[in-house]
Amino acid sequence: MADAIAAASTDAYARIVAALIRITDDWTLAEDCAQEALTLALQRWPQEGAPGNPGGWLMTVARNRAIDMLRRASVERRKLAELAVLALADPNPTPAEEVVDDRLRLIFTCCHPALALEARVALTLRTICGVPTADIARAFLVSESTMTRRLTRAKTKIADAGIPYQVPTGRALAERLPGVLAVLYLLFTHGYNADGQPAFADEAIRLARLLQQLIPGQGEVSALLALFLFQHSRRDARRDQRGNLLPLDKQDRLRWDRTAITDGLHILAETPEDGPYALQARIAACHATAASVDATDWPAIAAWYDKLAWIHPSPVVELNRAVAHGYAHGPTAGLALLAQARAGGALDDYPLAVAAEADLTARHGDRVRAAALFRQAASVAYSEPERRALLDRADELDRVGDACEREVMTR
Repeated sequence: MADAIAAASTDAYARIVAALIRITDDWTLAEDCAQEALTLALQRWPQEGAPGNPGGWLMTVARNRAIDMLRRASVERRKLAELAVLALADPNPTPAEEVVDDRLRLIFTCCHPALALEARVALTLRTICGVPTADIARAFLVSESTMTRRLTRAKTKIADAGIPYQVPTGRALAERLPGVLAVLYLLFTHGYNADGQPAFADEAIRLARLLQQLIPGQGEVSALLALFLFQHSRRDARRDQRGNLLPLDKQDRLRWDRTAITDGLHILAETPEDGPYALQARIAACHATAASVDATDWPAIAAWYDKLAWIHPSPVVELNRAVAHGYAHGPTAGLALLAQARAGGALDDYPLAVAAEADLTARHGDRVRAAALFRQAASVAYSEPERRALLDRADELDRVGDACEREVMTR
């Protein structure tokens, strides 16, 4: 029964909240009524059984609760009348109908550029994905009370600034869409990181699919979805039996999700290649379709990174470009580009930059320095799984060096 309630809440929560926000303009009321409907389901369904239409049941309960609260507050007749009309509508609408449009409006409202990026991500998680505030707080490394205040401030700012509850059109859509995609990218990253919560990555994929369905023809939306699918396809192979992170060359590629990869390739085949997410997706596709690290088309990846660095320059892109060139054209080329990327200081003490130098140094033949660099990267790693993985690389280089030394001594 708990599974039935969880499934219903995942699908229905955002639709209920979105519909009630549209009608009442009250975020707190909408969330409270949706949450009360879920609480009542937890109380009744185990005893009475799940209804035939769980989403419709939850919508009806939430709507009736909103009517009661609005009536007690003497809210204007118009809002009560609109809620009454909602009672006559199909409680489980198809994607072409208004309640699904409500969800899209809610995404763009949560991701309005007037809000700080962290607030947009948190508000998206809470309002659209229904993630508990406590879980969001853990992801952002703050207390639940702190996150509650941040969410309240974000909703207050939406109300005070008069941020419209709508999907922009034309030029405004083109201007706002990158911000929405940036939030989804950050949401996915929160789930994909070594110490992240996989459910966040799942939600990012779900929302990207929703955007693709509701605003078709946007190449970067499709590209972002394909990128998510390629990256997430490796989720079951990224750790060993002890829970330690495995680098790409040590992962069992038979455990990669081939259905997700095929889906991503199909989406990418119909996507233009000129946007930053499209270029990242093509890089991810090269990795996803390679039988091994050695069989990877590194020259193609290096070329994609050259284009990405041209249209979307950043220190992290330059770092990844250096690694790609190191595998495509040799470690000397990679180390030279890495030195350029680190020259400005933006990558100082960034663990992945130090780890990249360690890997390229090892491939250049200096195992002693490479091991020291892996340990340096471990000392500034952001999470315990990353720290252990880096120390394992250092220990592995030490073992190889010891074995070579013993071989020389026995000759």
